[in-house]
Amino acid sequence: MQDMQIDPITGFFDRFSCLQLAARLVHEIEDSGESLAVLWIDLDRFKQINGSFGYEGGDSIIAEIAKRLRVAVDGQGEIGRVGADEFICLARNMDSYSAEQLAIELLHAIKPPLNMGDFKVRVSASIGIAILEPEESAAEVLERADWAKNTAKILGGNRHILSGNEQIPSHMGIIQAREDLEVEFLLHTALDTGGLQLYYQPILGFNGNVLSVEALMRCTVNGKSIPPARFFPVAEKTELIARLGEWSLLQAACQARDLRNAGLKTTISVNVSRAQLADPKFTQDLQSAIIIAEIEPNLIELELSDSLFADDTDAIQKNLRNALDMEVNLTVDNFGTGTSCLSNLKKLHTSKLKLGRSFISSAHEDSRAMSVVKAMVQLGKELGMTVIAEGVETKEQMEALRDLSVDGIQGYYYAKPMDVATLTAWLKDREYA
Repeated sequence: MQDMQIDPITGFFDRFSCLQLAARLVHEIEDSGESLAVLWIDLDRFKQINGSFGYEGGDSIIAEIAKRLRVAVDGQGEIGRVGADEFICLARNMDSYSAEQLAIELLHAIKPPLNMGDFKVRVSASIGIAILEPEESAAEVLERADWAKNTAKILGGNRHILSGNEQIPSHMGIIQAREDLEVEFLLHTALDTGGLQLYYQPILGFNGNVLSVEALMRCTVNGKSIPPARFFPVAEKTELIARLGEWSLLQAACQARDLRNAGLKTTISVNVSRAQLADPKFTQDLQSAIIIAEIEPNLIELELSDSLFADDTDAIQKNLRNALDMEVNLTVDNFGTGTSCLSNLKKLHTSKLKLGRSFISSAHEDSRAMSVVKAMVQLGKELGMTVIAEGVETKEQMEALRDLSVDGIQGYYYAKPMDVATLTAWLKDREYA
């Protein structure tokens, strides 16, 4: 079993270590006849607290709640932090009655007000309880505790629910929850065993010049490929999305160095999530990747959803400004599909505007869609941005976009995503053609 990792804010096991511990405990007591209680604790309406006091204030409250939980549990079980405001307590040799009594104690421990400057903040929680059943897996007992917790929240929070007394989830809901846990385990395995890989899709101008390449993550574990559409939603529900983002940033920077050293100097764009950009350490991670790879900062572009530019969270706006100060370029991805603030686009001097494939797929045959694309191209040009159309798959689409004065295109019409070796050969063929 790998070394257990500790959450720095609470001192509890982090999410993956807690899941590992659950799996180990279930395995150890399979034949012993012992019991295992799982208490899933979710603070009620915690997003409002973060919104009122910011992430630093939220972290200080989480740290204080963790102290109270530790005192209330008093060695009866192990606690892990499995989400921003969620915890799991694993209590060996505890039956349902004792687990409910512990849940009551936890609710009482959480309830006293907390001082936040001149304010007093009252926090409550919803707790779901599940007792391990014969031949039940760790994923299944955790899932039942989670469903019980969800019912406690639906009923208004500040209460506990014992599994079996909650609303019955749909069969598809159970399957989805179980598959999400499986994908989460596989992502951790991929990070630890080298199962992640970046593929690269070129972005070309209409003269054939390569404007940049976009890094796209692929995941393979035990010979099985997990589609991005499957693993990214799971990663976004957990802290994994930040780890994946940090990994891809460093890998892309190193690849930009290798291409430069091979005489194929090419900018690489990397997708950045909100969780990653909201992290105060993001600027440090970006600087580290550039320093380790020994590259010019302008060889890296950050692709951000347009809604991120409208997000006025201090940490996000500071990280965006820091990236620009470092001469790292910013690209607005999927423009028009989110809630972009046009004043922010102008203020931040983003270098590229990428039009989402939903606009491109029908623009050549739909006059209304064509008008929308035309307006977005004009907006990008007036802001001094390079306008890219992604998802271009046919000659008709390409020609329509060229007529609209789009600067470059990305899509299967010119090139599919490639692994490093294929990309290098492809670039060399174009260089010497």
